[in-house]
Amino acid sequence: MAQFIDSIEAAVDRVLDTVPGDIVMGIPLAIGKPNPFVNALYRRIKGNPARRLRIVTALSLEKPVGKSELEQHFLGPLVERVFEDYPDLAYVKDLRAGTLPPNIEVREFFMKTGDYLGNPAAQQNYISTNYTFVARDMALQGMNVIAQAVAARGEGEAMRLSLSSNPDVVLEVVEKLRAAGQPLLTVGVINRQMPFMPNGAEVGPEFFDLVVTDPAGTHAVFAPPNNKVSSADYAIGLHASSPVADGGTLQIGIGSLGDAIAQALIVRDRHGEEYRRILESISPDGLFVAGPSQDERAPSGAGAKRLGGQRICRELGRFDQGLYGCSEMFVNGFLKLIEAGVIRREVFGDVVLQRALNDGEIDEVVTPRTLTVLMRHGRIRSPLNADDLSWLQHWGIVKPEVRLDGSHLVLDGNKLPNDRSLRRQPRAHRADAARQPPHAWHLHDRRLLPRPARLLRAAAHDAAAGAGEDRHDAHRLHQPALRRRRQPGRPEARAAAQGPLHEHDDDRDAARCRLQRCAGIGPVVSGVGGQYNFVAMAHALPDARLLMMLRATHDNKDGLKSSIVWNYGHVTIPRHLRDIVITEYGVADLRGQSDSEVVKRLIAVADSRFQEELIREAKAHGKLEANYELPERYRHNLPQMLESKLHPWAEAGLLPDFPFGTDLTEDELHIVRALKKIKHATQHPGELLTMTIKSLWEGREAPRPYLERLGLAETHSFKDAFVKRLLANNL
Repeated sequence: MAQFIDSIEAAVDRVLDTVPGDIVMGIPLAIGKPNPFVNALYRRIKGNPARRLRIVTALSLEKPVGKSELEQHFLGPLVERVFEDYPDLAYVKDLRAGTLPPNIEVREFFMKTGDYLGNPAAQQNYISTNYTFVARDMALQGMNVIAQAVAARGEGEAMRLSLSSNPDVVLEVVEKLRAAGQPLLTVGVINRQMPFMPNGAEVGPEFFDLVVTDPAGTHAVFAPPNNKVSSADYAIGLHASSPVADGGTLQIGIGSLGDAIAQALIVRDRHGEEYRRILESISPDGLFVAGPSQDERAPSGAGAKRLGGQRICRELGRFDQGLYGCSEMFVNGFLKLIEAGVIRREVFGDVVLQRALNDGEIDEVVTPRTLTVLMRHGRIRSPLNADDLSWLQHWGIVKPEVRLDGSHLVLDGNKLPNDRSLRRQPRAHRADAARQPPHAWHLHDRRLLPRPARLLRAAAHDAAAGAGEDRHDAHRLHQPALRRRRQPGRPEARAAAQGPLHEHDDDRDAARCRLQRCAGIGPVVSGVGGQYNFVAMAHALPDARLLMMLRATHDNKDGLKSSIVWNYGHVTIPRHLRDIVITEYGVADLRGQSDSEVVKRLIAVADSRFQEELIREAKAHGKLEANYELPERYRHNLPQMLESKLHPWAEAGLLPDFPFGTDLTEDELHIVRALKKIKHATQHPGELLTMTIKSLWEGREAPRPYLERLGLAETHSFKDAFVKRLLANNL
């Protein structure tokens, strides 16, 4: 029986009294953390060197803080408006500052990208694991406390709680530890702003030892603004959207690349002719042409592109059947695809039922044939027993008010024979199912809801609130039912759009894509996360493909670099699992190809400013024939070329900067663009010199509200006056 506590401080007292020794506390990744409770416990132990605390978690989120005074002035009002009363985690502040006390340790298996490079404590305590084994590896840490933010519905004995974010991880950890007989104190902290997710995420208060009802536990859910989708992002999204088969399965992730592929799919569904024209304009081979080592051209309209015996279907039509959405992250793009009707294919968590649907023996509309087919496959019997009736009612095939009474079925007092007359029994019009959206954590919109672990009834819930697969279902395929859900009788494309670090390695003997860009030897940028699982699934399913999406270049203080490089030491995906790589310049199908062909195909989608260098390296290592020359059609992979081809479609409204909206005002967007130009110039001295001369020569003035927002309305130094000029010239 859970103990209800109305004070966070009292809950901390209870934890300290119950666990007399070292505390090893597990808290979910991202938004599932009960920040006020964690902060209270952290402060207590920080102030008592006699106690020790280890926090085991991932992705500890923090409100953005400007590094410069200019950034701080700009971010202040924006952060207050967007993040509201979200409380930062005290341990994150200390970890970032290098001031964690010696009696407290933080171990994370996934970190915010690039935030902890050069942070010894974070680097030393990183745990390398993928999502499939998160629960196993968290349990190995000696965990004796688990704390989670929960949503609540009802009061008193009628209260129900929802784990909301990462329910599968917490449920599995608790199950493992309790099965092993390890002492474990579970703490649920009610946050009234957490979304209430039903089904597998829903538990009774008794699941927890302590339920904290303190209003101080309620705060805004972390939800940063959407990033701008660039021309490069859109080109990648367009290329990746074309192999997605109608009736197939889609998995996308966070960030502007995920938004790009989602918008591209919507354009394909609603603006078919324009979609074809856009795609043709950015495809060097055309839509249905072979790879760089082959000159034969398939006729236009052939419907697929052949690459060394492989066929990558370029699907250009509408989504008549719709897609099945499968992801461990429910992000903005996923919600928009559901709202647009692109993600709508229904699946059922039962092998026999799903196989009958896949094979076309039945469809979602219940008819007498539905029962005949199910009986023929042995899924139900005639006469029905209690288990059969319960199963039929679970899937909505039989009305829930029907009950079994001896040899009869009873509805509204009327008895019906439970044998050969079974077909005449009252039934629902459609089989209930869930269009399975993803679950787990989300970052981009408060409306975006995490996914619980089993199917909902579609009659009561729409796809946006549906239950999907748990993390194991989304990342592993050991069960036949999971394979059936992803096999609708059509080839499936799986798009793993995990941002600029979700990329592909090809080992030292061939060209490769940047997988995890690390500084020096070994520092972790973010972590493995679900990356390996995405790749493994694409190879486990007979008709699936992994679309590995990356930008061809990255720019930083060291200058412009190619993301496709000859040699790279810090990778997570071995060469034998390479599949399809997509950059803004095209598609490289690497599965089953020789090293020479892999090199050619990757160079064909690399930025042209780096192609010759890659060719020289490959020839020097004997991986390209000495007389190889890159075909002319691949020698124009440049940003300005891409921009010129996509700009008209951006102007037409099909490829907007923020396809799914932004929290920034128009004025803030103007300021952001100017600040980004200035920041880029400060990392490139020649560019800064040119910008400075132009700014001083033209003598433009920035609007006073902009200057006030940035603290530049009154200049107090030469630096202020200089920045003021740069800002005005870049607006």
